[in-house]
Amino acid sequence: MSKIAFLVPLFPLVGFLINGLGRKYLSKTAIGVIGSGVIFCSFVTSCILFQQVCNESCNEQTFHAVVTLFNFIKVDAFTIPFAFQIDQLSVLFLLIITGIGFLIHLYSTAYMKEEESHHFGRYFAYLNLFVFSMLLLVMGANYVIMFIGWEGVGLCSYLLIGYWFKNNQYNYAAKKAFIMNRIGDLGFLLAVFWILFKLGTVNYGDVFSNVAKLSAFDIAAITMLLFVGAMGKSAQIPLYTWLPDAMAGPTPVSALIHAATMVTAGIYMIARSNILFTLAPSTQAIITIVGLATAVFAATIALKQNDIKKVLAYSTVSQLGYMFLGLGVGAYTGAVFHVFTHAFFKALLFLGAGSVIHAMHHEQDIRKMGNLKKYMPITHITFLLGCLAIAGIPPFSGFFSKDEILAAVFTKNPIYYYIAVGGALMTAFYMFRLYTLTFLGQFRGTSEQEHHLHESPYSMTIPLIVLAILSVIAGFIGIPEIFAPDSHWLEHFLAPIFKESTKLAAVHHVDHSQEYLMMGSVTGLVILMILIALILYKKYTIKEDETSWGIGKLLTNKWYIDELYNAIIVNPMNAFAGFCKNTIEKNGIDGIVNGVGKLVSYSSRQLRLLQSGQVASYLLIMILSIVVFFLIWFNDLTIIRFLNNIF
Repeated sequence: MSKIAFLVPLFPLVGFLINGLGRKYLSKTAIGVIGSGVIFCSFVTSCILFQQVCNESCNEQTFHAVVTLFNFIKVDAFTIPFAFQIDQLSVLFLLIITGIGFLIHLYSTAYMKEEESHHFGRYFAYLNLFVFSMLLLVMGANYVIMFIGWEGVGLCSYLLIGYWFKNNQYNYAAKKAFIMNRIGDLGFLLAVFWILFKLGTVNYGDVFSNVAKLSAFDIAAITMLLFVGAMGKSAQIPLYTWLPDAMAGPTPVSALIHAATMVTAGIYMIARSNILFTLAPSTQAIITIVGLATAVFAATIALKQNDIKKVLAYSTVSQLGYMFLGLGVGAYTGAVFHVFTHAFFKALLFLGAGSVIHAMHHEQDIRKMGNLKKYMPITHITFLLGCLAIAGIPPFSGFFSKDEILAAVFTKNPIYYYIAVGGALMTAFYMFRLYTLTFLGQFRGTSEQEHHLHESPYSMTIPLIVLAILSVIAGFIGIPEIFAPDSHWLEHFLAPIFKESTKLAAVHHVDHSQEYLMMGSVTGLVILMILIALILYKKYTIKEDETSWGIGKLLTNKWYIDELYNAIIVNPMNAFAGFCKNTIEKNGIDGIVNGVGKLVSYSSRQLRLLQSGQVASYLLIMILSIVVFFLIWFNDLTIIRFLNNIF
């Protein structure tokens, strides 16, 4: 059955080719059906593979199927096959990518309906290619195939962020995302070369079974380089600033990037390479600190953002920080669990934001919204459920996954735990600030906007409803042991993937009474933060932020990190590029090349004057030439006699 695995990425690739090549000839309906249909076919195939893995891996037995299609690189020293690996980790990500990807494609058929037909086809072609690249990334049986998918999602993010290419600001955002990801990708590529040089293979099975052949320095260096790649793709400090700017693309693109594809790639890569990271405690310590710093830092910025998509973007950066925090402390299952639950409620929140933007005629400033629950009841209730899930209110999905990470952090370092709890409280506050300003209080937009407010069509609300249901129930695949012993299905399912890491790492469990206390106190504080946000912003007036100063102004301007990067990196690089262009290229290289050309041209013009057509002039030149010739000849004879006399 695993031999049908190649169909999972093949369907979206076919969709990309059909919609890309036929975008000028196909109707919007045909493009939407093809674009969404191929992802649905991939989802069905993924479900079949998932069922096979479940059947074959009962009682935590390892299921590992490698499907080799052909040899991608074959030389005397090594062979790199183009192969897919089907196991517990890959099929879980396949369900996330294809399931949520299908809902986003379906949603896009209505959200993008105002686009011209050929641009509509271009959009769905890019979207299909995006899903294909991510599927290649998670299905690859070696680091090279993963890297191909890794670069593919980077390309597609560039194409989709800059989809409205006539807007130069959007082009700048796309370029920023592409360049910042190249920084991380260099680290990943160097790690792959290092592994290949040391072990002569990049196949997961061979690398992990021969890890003992690597020295401690090799493992530390390889894992740090891999982590640099993950920092870029999954937007961690300091390579996070591209992700909020990625909001320039259409809202469904934001949902796809943040929920099901690109930003989860770094988490997947580290989870897949878990044995390497477990053997590199120094790298894990760095991952823990970077993840914790990113989670809290991004949460502070989200507190004062007014663009509905920017709030969600910084929320994603923060949540990714929690995932890396889990990876850093060795809670690999908890990190993957949070990827799983976050995919549902973040896709829901972004698509809900898209529904709001659609109703508000592309207005994204939450200060100009309010009371939308009156006009958009489905969007309102689904968005509320997403907010409750990300805030970690039980029994919503975010509660289970985030609590598992927090409990693991507490066993490693209680100080880190309390800092992480602070970030969780800020998450609850800024999400319900967003919810309150958008859906409660009085409408603060224009009368024309209010007149046209309406609920989104079914093709947009149905995905919202499905995602809302999943945001509520998804956490039950990881029920903590204190509620029901031996009921953490996901932990048992992924146990073979993290088996070796579990053997090597010391596992510490929180006492049940302590865990109850932690859960109860954090939940109580989260509810308190929600109530504070509701009280502060329910009667909000748009003039309040005009007097923002001090720390509020600092947060509104995102700690001026973008300005700092511009000052110390972008502007000096632009100045150096300008110097190279004007001084070295134009005045130097171009000056020399153009100077030679001008010299030849000038000389030719002067020599041309000799061609006067007058016979007398030609006779004079001939006589002068004969005289010069004899003078030279006479001088040459004199010199020769002189030399002969000497020697």
